[in-house]
Amino acid sequence: MDLERIRELLKLVADSGVAEVEIEDEEFRLLVRTSHPALPPAPQIAHAPMHAVAPVAAAPAAVNPQPEAPGAGPAPISIANANEVVVNAPIVGTFYASPSPDSDAFVSVGDTVQVGDVLCIIEAMKLMNEIEAEVSGTVRKILVDDAQPVQYDEPLFVIEP
Repeated sequence: MDLERIRELLKLVADSGVAEVEIEDEEFRLLVRTSHPALPPAPQIAHAPMHAVAPVAAAPAAVNPQPEAPGAGPAPISIANANEVVVNAPIVGTFYASPSPDSDAFVSVGDTVQVGDVLCIIEAMKLMNEIEAEVSGTVRKILVDDAQPVQYDEPLFVIEP
């Protein structure tokens, strides 16, 4: 097979959107994998954005305080101290603390983690996305129960660097 024929095949593969093509005959074997497959491979690694929680200054007292609405819940609770880092969900999906139901959790409260250590898996559209630590430190809180749905940017862990 000549170079021009190989170029034509590569263009056809790129235009078709297929993930992988293998062509073989007596003289050669050609395997082409695209970098953007039509169906993404599993598992993929998603990096959770890290947000440091800054201390909140007390608001000045209101001149005409408004009565609290009936049925209003309690004030939000701070989940982390100023020196702790909150790991938030980078995607919507289902939180899994371990790689399989019969395995130990990736991390527990009190565990020391390094940058790149897997903290959990979030399943989204049948894809298992490993969430890695972007900071080294000690896991102080796990804020989500196993097999529970999570929303984008929902706090998952508190890590003390």
